Amino acid sequence: MSDFVADVKKYTAEVDEGAVAAIAKYCGIALQSADGRLVAVTDQKELATVREGYAAKKLGLAAEAADAGIKAVIQKMKAAPHKSRVTFYYLLAEATGTLGKLK
Repeated sequence: MSDFVADVKKYTAEVDEGAVAAIAKYCGIALQSADGRLVAVTDQKELATVREGYAAKKLGLAAEAADAGIKAVIQKMKAAPHKSRVTFYYLLAEATGTLGKLK
């Protein structure tokens, strides 16, 4: 868990550790594989999964709001060669003002 928190801290000053834990729990078994731990931002199918799965179902975002948030996170993480799924999801919730929905 501390690895996830440390990675999120690279992108935001204050980290809600409870929200990070909730995201890790939500991702569950997906975090056990190398591919599952990362978000491939150049893969449109992957981004559709993020939008229609996590953003819509967990955060309650409409497609347009989800897409705007995803674009903001991609921009924020553009220097990172590998984008952690937990960090990506956290930053998406932060960017869309939905961190409170994770508790």
